[in-house]
Amino acid sequence: MPILLIFLVAAITMRMWAEEHRAGTLEFLLTSPVRPVTLVLGKFIACLVLIALALALTLPLAITVSFLGPLDWGPVLGGYLASLFLAAAYISIGLFVSVKSENQIVSLITTSLICGLLYLIGSDTLSAFFGNKGSEILQMMGSGSRFHSITRGVIDLRDLYYYVGIMGVFLCLNIYGLEKIRWAGNPVNKNHRAWQLACGLLIANFLAANLWLSPLGELRSDMTDGDIYSISDATRSYLGQIQEPLLIRGYFSAQTHPLLAPLVPRLRDLLEEYAIAGNNKVRVEFIDPADNPDLEQEAGQKYGIRPVPFQTSSKYQASVTNSYFDILIRYGDQFETLGFRDLIEIKAQDEQNLDVELRNPEYDITRAIKKVLYSYQAGGDLFSSMKKPVELTGYFSVDERLPKELVTLKADLLDLSKELAAESNGRFTAATVDPEANNGIIAEQISQEYGFRPMAASLFDQNSFWFYMMLKSGDQTVEIPLPKDLKKESLKRAIDAGLKRFATGFTKNVALSVPESRPPMPQYGIPGGNGPKFDALRELLSQEHTVTDADLSKGHVPGEADILMLAAPEELNEKALFAVDQFLMQGGTVILAASPYTVDLQRQLSMTEKKTGLEDWLEHNGITLEKKMVLDPQNSPFPVPVQRNLGGFMIRETKLVNYPYFVDIRPDGMNEDSGVTSGLQQLTMNWPSPITIDPEKNKGRKVTRLLESSEKSWVSSSTSIQPDFKTHGDLGFAVEGEQGQQLLAAAIEGGFTSYFTGKPSPLLKKDEDAAEAPMKKDGEEKEEQVISRQLDKSPDTARIILFGSNSFLSDTVLSISSSVMRTNYLGPVQLVANTVDWSLEDRGLLSIRGRSHFSRPLNPITKNKQLFWEYLNYGLVLLGLAIIWLLRLRIRKRAEERQLAFLQLETGRVSS
Repeated sequence: MPILLIFLVAAITMRMWAEEHRAGTLEFLLTSPVRPVTLVLGKFIACLVLIALALALTLPLAITVSFLGPLDWGPVLGGYLASLFLAAAYISIGLFVSVKSENQIVSLITTSLICGLLYLIGSDTLSAFFGNKGSEILQMMGSGSRFHSITRGVIDLRDLYYYVGIMGVFLCLNIYGLEKIRWAGNPVNKNHRAWQLACGLLIANFLAANLWLSPLGELRSDMTDGDIYSISDATRSYLGQIQEPLLIRGYFSAQTHPLLAPLVPRLRDLLEEYAIAGNNKVRVEFIDPADNPDLEQEAGQKYGIRPVPFQTSSKYQASVTNSYFDILIRYGDQFETLGFRDLIEIKAQDEQNLDVELRNPEYDITRAIKKVLYSYQAGGDLFSSMKKPVELTGYFSVDERLPKELVTLKADLLDLSKELAAESNGRFTAATVDPEANNGIIAEQISQEYGFRPMAASLFDQNSFWFYMMLKSGDQTVEIPLPKDLKKESLKRAIDAGLKRFATGFTKNVALSVPESRPPMPQYGIPGGNGPKFDALRELLSQEHTVTDADLSKGHVPGEADILMLAAPEELNEKALFAVDQFLMQGGTVILAASPYTVDLQRQLSMTEKKTGLEDWLEHNGITLEKKMVLDPQNSPFPVPVQRNLGGFMIRETKLVNYPYFVDIRPDGMNEDSGVTSGLQQLTMNWPSPITIDPEKNKGRKVTRLLESSEKSWVSSSTSIQPDFKTHGDLGFAVEGEQGQQLLAAAIEGGFTSYFTGKPSPLLKKDEDAAEAPMKKDGEEKEEQVISRQLDKSPDTARIILFGSNSFLSDTVLSISSSVMRTNYLGPVQLVANTVDWSLEDRGLLSIRGRSHFSRPLNPITKNKQLFWEYLNYGLVLLGLAIIWLLRLRIRKRAEERQLAFLQLETGRVSS
């Protein structure tokens, strides 16, 4: 648009004054009883109205697009506003050139050159030869860079006044030029000098006001949906928790990659907003490490910030420049760094053109602030952020009935309780209760309320006892798991982990269980490490939480875990299932990404049935993961290998086709009220299985349907996932059975009963094997004491969250989607990150995690509908032109009638 308007405005304004010169009507205008200001403004407004009509003819594009997807009207309105202001600035230049020229062609060329130079000053082509500071100055002077700033949907007073200043300068020169024509041939007098002085002062003030407004970055309005370019309430809430000074330091080199240079001023404006919102507790600094060797040394040695080599070009040579594009967030002794890979997102328009944007800077910076804030608080007072007192109740049998290891652990617990009570300033109390006292009244009570059952030291041990620990604060209860090694240090960590659930401002722990990479077996022709990988999931979760690898095979979940996630579980044994079950019984949240099938992408596209080990457990809890797959005509593309027959010669090709097994979920298939899908406009579930919820078994629990396919989807039990377009047409697969929405993800919250109720603990089966094993010789290590701790009932805070796909989170599938979309696709892992925060009720970042500065995806439509909307826009433009033409004829006819009536009236007066 900035380039198009140069030629459009030059063509419109070239005859405004030049034609008056040529026709000899300029003298008539200047001697008429009309002030030059009125003449100039009249021509200026006429040209601007003509441009406005041209822009109005493009409105059907925006309106029809709003029917095809979730259009953000902020950038649209910003684009129209920027176009009008830019056109007004160009018009003022064109009018000034026209008044100085008597030839229309000369006026056209001169106007184009001046406007083109004004655009070129701030373009990337020119600013790439300068450093950050130089390019920022040039961008402040360029018409195109200001234009692009407004079209983001951010109305900045500095950008608008830039165009107003150009209008003021050249309209003033236009008026002065007309006055000079009126003075032609007259000697210079005081009136002439007064005009010169007034014009000079006005022009100087217009230019000086730009410099005066330059540092006022807060005079702006973010019109985008969700204010994606402004500080959110979530960020302000974290900044409000700051007690010590927070340092945000930007390391930006003067010479950097030309695609990164335009992003620096936008980051600077955003960080200055952090400083304003921080109420003097946030200090923002911007440095060029090349000018500060001491700070560069500190950045490398203390914070691990290193320069990145970029290929750059200067006016002298092309070279590789080592430059910085990093942000440091430091709070107390904790710090986080963000490099350019953390801050930007690259979208490939084609093989050569790249679009580089800030990915989601507020989320990245606020997430880093949250992490250093919580890490710093975790090393401080644990009780300072608790809103209510916490009570620890130990349900212990008398020492005579306890194994000696638990007698020692009980004494350790009493010592720890005294220490915590002394540190808490009255916010922590502890008590012990014998459940078997008073004829076992308390034992019966805690069995019914918490699902506790008597423990045993082995499967055949007749001696049972009680040893449970429960934290309670208000209506919330947390059961402290028994440390696996029965050590005091482990008990302390378990109690601290439980206390942190009642406190705010502490980093949470996510226990992640993923399939292990298979060891290589070359003797059988099996390569190693061919299992699914989830590095992207692990990386995103670790940005905000502590991620711990969970080995469930021994029947335990890490004691510090706040949430348990299983991605693509495969054939879990009984002990692993027991670990999952007991974590749920403690009131924890279990997140599952599972499917009855596994997909092989190594050699050829194939699917095989594979058990997760959770089938019976899910069925017990009223959830069924059906042995079927969901197909949907609303789907995402997939590069599928196809074969083409050329006279008996088969050619294997890879084509990008619509693939029904890649279910494309849009907002109408998401539960936006839950908060789990916050910020997500589109999500692809790859090879999903439908989920069925038993209403009878889940009576009394809260069931939330999170994700659903479209109404035209169907299910299939076939394991053939290779499309056959020759047989089944565009879909590639046959439509089977009834079509309708299928549940692909759900959350169930409430009280659950244990799958192992009435069954012996799987952990004690180890003793059976040990009984058959030979006796250990003296000096050999003894086996650890195994205590059968088993809960039969969970509190109402327990949750199961199930996603019916075990592949949509894998690195392989994410890379496939990224290659198709030509950008880094992280929608599924963002969904899981939202789920973790929603489960932990730490939902501060939910509203800003899914923000993106790239365009939103349109709703899926067929080829015929695409053509319909395309030709409809052509027709609406032609209709608009026809309406303007008819209005012009009507206005001209009415003007002629008025002129005729005026002449008749004058003729009648003369005759009389």
